[in-house]
Amino acid sequence: MKLLAISDLHVGFPANRRALAEMSPHPDDWLILGGDLGETEDHLAYVLDTLERRFARLIWVPGNHELWTLPHTGMARGEDKYLRLVDVCRRRGVVTPEDPYVTWPGADGHRVIAPLFLLYDYTFCPDHVPAEQALAWARDAGGDCADEHLLHADPYRSKAAWCEARCEATSARLTATVAEQPHPLVLINHFPLRRDLAAMPRSPAFSIWCGTRRTHDWHLRFRADAVVFGHLHMRQTRVIDGVRFEEVSFGYPGQRHRSRTADSYLRQIAPAIPAPC
Repeated sequence: MKLLAISDLHVGFPANRRALAEMSPHPDDWLILGGDLGETEDHLAYVLDTLERRFARLIWVPGNHELWTLPHTGMARGEDKYLRLVDVCRRRGVVTPEDPYVTWPGADGHRVIAPLFLLYDYTFCPDHVPAEQALAWARDAGGDCADEHLLHADPYRSKAAWCEARCEATSARLTATVAEQPHPLVLINHFPLRRDLAAMPRSPAFSIWCGTRRTHDWHLRFRADAVVFGHLHMRQTRVIDGVRFEEVSFGYPGQRHRSRTADSYLRQIAPAIPAPC
């Protein structure tokens, strides 16, 4: 029995849909889906319907792409869009950030699986740049993100305010969980929890759309055994303060080795083993 993870499947691309359809059955294993599966409810449903027959259990967190409201589509916006995605998952028995945390009964020890939805607040900017000026700084540096046009924060006044609310509620929930549970946690969030993990040499300004400084020490505060994230399309394993941080992106078609299957991109989270990138 294994706990596996993958993110950023982006099934709007036909090549990614074909790769997903060819994924092998893993009937005894649990699969973490770390966000950015697609842009629509239909994309999410397609991924879940494809994989629910191949894995014992699915755990999902949203990425920024799932939260997009595409123009001229009549899609829901902001929190309403998120809750519609949660409903798509719940109808299929998939664990979401709005559901009770579940315990993975691994042979090497139980772990509490904690899917999170925290968003970002533009604080992953240089120390000399105030957060309220981060967007202007990024644009001056040549950075931009489609989220500024497609990801809405309704009913919150801003994405930063939505992020603040999510972080406060989630922190309280994790604090209670650590007090009640003896087991370590696997924290799952689409966006990296630390700014140093969001360093992107080719597009450094993109970091402001990658997380919040509020979560910098959550791996220690909340007794994490591992932290799973995506978003960067830069697969990596980092060990910080003795905790593994696993970026598990599948990515766009042009970012992958043509000879590799979707199965080869599954990252084993537990039992813990060194994993090739």
